[in-house]
Parts: sequence; structure tokens; C-alpha cells
Amino acid sequence: MPTLLTEALEPPPTQFPPRKRWTREQCAPLEAAGLFEKERLELVDGELISKMGKNRPHVNAFSPLYFWLLQIFGVQFVNVEAPIDVRPEDNPANEPVPDIIVLNRKSSSLTSGNPQPKDISLLVEVSDTILDYNRTVKAPLYARAGIAEYWILDVASRRLLVHRDPANGRYNSILIYAEHESIAPLAAPHAEFSPAIAFAE
Repeated sequence: MPTLLTEALEPPPTQFPPRKRWTREQCAPLEAAGLFEKERLELVDGELISKMGKNRPHVNAFSPLYFWLLQIFGVQFVNVEAPIDVRPEDNPANEPVPDIIVLNRKSSSLTSGNPQPKDISLLVEVSDTILDYNRTVKAPLYARAGIAEYWILDVASRRLLVHRDPANGRYNSILIYAEHESIAPLAAPHAEFSPAIAFAE
């Protein structure tokens, strides 16, 4: 019996080779050998993710935001690309490395291990190419950990996505601030940040 034309044109199901799932324990030798730092890797949902090189739009937006956070919180409270712990149940297969971490205690008081969710006031990702990943993969991971505030600086659209009120594995408040609007971090209600600061010509 002949095949209907529509059936013949249907693409075959997408097939992928099997992926290796990683745990932090399995990654420990790679980390000890310096490969995580050299290759700029992070472990998210059991996969080794490349943080890739920073292109010029990312660098241009990152620098003013970073220096603004330093001004507001102080150098002892702001970390760049440092791994963190998340919820205990997620920790075995996750060790994310946010672009910027704002701590609620001095970095010098953390003498071993990663910052815990309770140590973190604000997480920031600067996103120029992987906005959906930061919104749909990292946001639930951070929400499950109970991290109070998570910002995504969307470089392409020149805006800031502010995630707050984590509960039941999601952020219940997600607000978008356009380039010339302002928002104060929960941990510094006196300080107004505008995305325009990051996109100054």
C-alpha cells in the first residue's frame, strides 16, 4: 500500500547519542587538575556546561554592573564566577558558577567550601546568548535553593529580569525592568540600579 505523501515527508524522530551524567564526586579529579577553571566549566543538572568566552557586548555590560555592585556592597561581599552550593538534594549533580555573587557576609569568613544559599543575598547572570537557559534551567535551580533574589541582565534586549519570592521550586515574582527604569536590590533598598548603567555608550 503506498505511503501518504504527508507521512513520507515527516522527519524521523530526533535521536541523540547517550550523554554521560556527572556528579560532583566524579568531577572532583577534573577540578583538582585545574580543568574546570581552564575550560571554564560548571556542573548543572548533571551536565558539564561551558561558560564560553566572553564576547564584547557581555564584557561591556558586565563591567559597569560589577563596579556598581562593588560600590554598593563593598569588595569583601562581591564574588565573580565563584561556584556555589544549592539545595542539598540538588548538590550531588550541581555546582553552578554564577557571573556575580553578592554575599551577606565577608568573603574572608568563608574559609572552606562553597557559599551556601543562606550566605547569598543576590545572584547575577549577564546573558547575551543563553537567556533561555538562565531563565528555564538556572532560575528553578536557584529558586529551589531558596536564594532570595536572582537577576538576569539581558544584553540583547537591554533590560533586567528580577526574580524574587522563591517557593516550591520557582520564583513567584519575575519583573522586567526596561533600560531606563530602576530597581533596588532587596539587600540594599537605598540603592537604585538602572540597566542603563550597564549599557552606557
